[in-house]
Amino acid sequence: MTARPRLSIGLPVYNGEEYLAESLDALLGQTYEDFELVISDNASTDGTQDISRRYAEKDSRIRYIRLPRNIGAAPNHNYVFTECRGELFKWASHDDLYARDLLRRCVEALDERPDVILAHADQAVIDEDGQVKVPYEYTLATASPSAPERFRSMLFEPGGDDFYGVMRADVLRRVKPHDSYHHADRTFVSEIGLHGPFHQVPELLYFRRDHPTRAERANPSKRSRCVNLDPRRAGLLHPTPRLLAEYVWGFVSAIQRAPLSAADRRACYGHLAAWATSRARPGAGERVEDRTPVDPARLTVSVDDLVAGREGRRA
Repeated sequence: MTARPRLSIGLPVYNGEEYLAESLDALLGQTYEDFELVISDNASTDGTQDISRRYAEKDSRIRYIRLPRNIGAAPNHNYVFTECRGELFKWASHDDLYARDLLRRCVEALDERPDVILAHADQAVIDEDGQVKVPYEYTLATASPSAPERFRSMLFEPGGDDFYGVMRADVLRRVKPHDSYHHADRTFVSEIGLHGPFHQVPELLYFRRDHPTRAERANPSKRSRCVNLDPRRAGLLHPTPRLLAEYVWGFVSAIQRAPLSAADRRACYGHLAAWATSRARPGAGERVEDRTPVDPARLTVSVDDLVAGREGRRA
């Protein structure tokens, strides 16, 4: 592959053999095709390498990279981004599923709205068998033209999965790379949101898989999650109070770095002070799969109807 693709998809993975092929099929079967898919294998010890190489042989859009050692999930996410070339970028998870029009609808939204810096779509959580558990409403005010309002919403509202949206790569290069303290993904996405509004495509196109071996389930404590993000966190120099302090400071430093007016910066600090004082309202730290769902009867199509079939191929 020599031509520069419009969109880059970075897929960091460690021991993902159980669901990787299914996820690759969904990505390769997208109706939007102008992308490269970079797989960064974090020294997996299962069949991840064989699956990745098999798919790379069949589709020229795939580039497979195997790291010599496990550097942790956060550094691997940052690394795969540096290996991508597109003007647009998306992280993908090895165990999630994607409706065929997800990339197309997100890229169209970014093309139609130059002010929008990230586009994603409505989602549902699926189980280990790919069956829909529940769809969820997206309630964040990330589409607001006001940076302080976007920031306030991301502080106080249950988080979505904007981390996995299609975003402008130049904006992503201007924010601090993903860190490895507890809830570092929240501060990371919040900083992105300080650079511009998001767009939520009002269609069910993204399926987040919840299963027992998912990182958050397999690592229930704050310490174990952080060690999974970066093995260097295993030392005694990284106690839980430090991890929580880093989390709060992550928001402070995001406000400091963001291109805000003096008034907007003060407003963001005010929202952060209110959040810290109240320690956030109940539910503010929940993952999307732990939230109260909307009526499942709204889901009128199956995942199989939306996601491409197996063994996508491209010369």
